[in-house]
Amino acid sequence: MGHDVETLKSRLPLLEYLRRQNWTGRRAGRFEYVGLCPLHKESRPSFYVNTRKDVFYCHGCGQGGDLIRFVQLSRQASFRQSLAYLDPPTHREADWSALLEQAAVFYQQQLDHYPEALEYLRQRGLHDPALIRELSIGYAPGGVLRHHFTTQGYSSSLLRDAGLINAQGTDALYQRIVFPLRQGGHIVNLYGRSIGAAFAHRFLPGSKGGLYAWEKVQRCSEVILVEGIFDYAALRQASFSNVTCSLGTHLNTDQFRQLCDGPRIVYIVFDEDANLSGQQAAEQLAHQLAEHGIPARRVPLPEGHDPNSFFVGGGDARQFQSFLEAAPP
Repeated sequence: MGHDVETLKSRLPLLEYLRRQNWTGRRAGRFEYVGLCPLHKESRPSFYVNTRKDVFYCHGCGQGGDLIRFVQLSRQASFRQSLAYLDPPTHREADWSALLEQAAVFYQQQLDHYPEALEYLRQRGLHDPALIRELSIGYAPGGVLRHHFTTQGYSSSLLRDAGLINAQGTDALYQRIVFPLRQGGHIVNLYGRSIGAAFAHRFLPGSKGGLYAWEKVQRCSEVILVEGIFDYAALRQASFSNVTCSLGTHLNTDQFRQLCDGPRIVYIVFDEDANLSGQQAAEQLAHQLAEHGIPARRVPLPEGHDPNSFFVGGGDARQFQSFLEAAPP
């Protein structure tokens, strides 16, 4: 927190802030200015600002401190409220967008340096370097993200607010393959797939956005909808170009609206789960789409498979195409 406050104050010196509030003062020394106190009524100037120390002191009311303390006194606000006033959320949101873009690039740069990450991709059947680059796939090794960004001037508070690090300063996507999720050309979230059993898969805080890579398929008359991002990658690698991913069986409002925004047939290829959850979700979604005038066909795979495991297990594009053609209307 201390580092974050100093970063904020370095961006906005006290004298500059006071002048923005229409305070006027005359030079009273090499590093000092004096004027009427903005904190109480007075006729004789007794409010001093020291630009070298970036602090104020009023000999009339006895108040003094730094920029944050002045905002607390002038606005009768708490410490955290003062920070929020000086660094409003709208600014942070703009920073988050740029921050996620830089984080995605950083993770991509890490991928080739960690054999365990490349081996995990190989085990999941993803081996096409061009597709890996196209999807901007990266890896979060942990231990280096915070240092990388703080040396560039980003505060730990901003990294925490964006969800990139936790309260202990650890990389939130530690030991996960990282997929950037884009919408409208901008990254709206990062999704991490754990390479081991120790950590759960996770999104950063916030929405997962719309359907994955929707811009590539939104004009297609037939769309293949899969549940998982490795399902998407497996189909793309098998030369199916009209595929998108919902990142789970439950579509959010934006994702459902996208499927209904034009005439098309939707082929739903969710996991064939032993507990029937994938099959039931596919059936429910097909019914909802039909109610909105969108023909939907459930595509059954061999028992226990999802698209990714089907291809990893030796399935090929011709066989998968036959499943699509056999799907009942």
